[in-house]
Amino acid sequence: MKRDEGCQRFIFENLDIRGELVRLDESFTQILANKEYPRAVRGLLGEFLAASVLMSTTIKFDGRLVLQARSQGQLPLIMAECTSELHLRGIARYQQEPTAENFDDLLHSGTLAITIEPPRGEAYQGIVPLEQKSLAACLEDYFARSEQLESRFFLVTGEHHCAGLLLQQLPAQLVTDSEIRDEEWSTVTQLASTLTGDELLELEAEDILYRLFHQYQVKLFASRKVSYRCSCSRERTAQALHAIGEDEVMDILAEQGAIEIGCEFCGKQYRFEDDELRLLFESPTENKMH
Repeated sequence: MKRDEGCQRFIFENLDIRGELVRLDESFTQILANKEYPRAVRGLLGEFLAASVLMSTTIKFDGRLVLQARSQGQLPLIMAECTSELHLRGIARYQQEPTAENFDDLLHSGTLAITIEPPRGEAYQGIVPLEQKSLAACLEDYFARSEQLESRFFLVTGEHHCAGLLLQQLPAQLVTDSEIRDEEWSTVTQLASTLTGDELLELEAEDILYRLFHQYQVKLFASRKVSYRCSCSRERTAQALHAIGEDEVMDILAEQGAIEIGCEFCGKQYRFEDDELRLLFESPTENKMH
């Protein structure tokens, strides 16, 4: 039986190791609706979405976490966004349809950025080069560099859903001997590596943990719901227009009679007429659009 969509945290009760499982079903389907991505792009976007949820449940923050890759390869941009409330969206962008099947060609000479955007205040961003052969390996590289935490990611995309498993070694508390810590971490990650993609996609969380770690005491927490929700709004669209500048916006208005902007994520259209646009540039944006 397939497990429900959502994410579940687990801990090893006698080890300094934690983990998270995620499975995306309806939200993945909604994100892909009306988008005809090639198979490899669709598969990579599924990995980005699963990874963004895993990271959102691991990093303490309030706001939005954006996982984004830019490259000189066949896929110039791919991103997934997950909020602290586990609202999810994602997109891939290209001009010519990618034909590559592997990570290197799709994201050649790329960088991976992890951005935390709080409701107020400055955003935090960490960037690593895409030097590894998979998104999972690049994320492990990021955590090793920026957080000094040993981490292992397992990511997979199926026909109608995607899933992920994260393991992370915590600072020494329960086990302080470094050799024992290294040995236990090696054993746990080797066991996790035996999990197949189909098992990660299909098995219940309890069955996955028993299949991998039945010799350990593992505590599984309640599932948290993940849902698709686009964060676009009329106000944010107006702010984007304001950032373009009054002269350019008025030139477009004179040419077209009105300005229509569609959200790339959900397809919603926002139309701005003459009076509204002139009001936009008279005083601060946040007081004008509702």
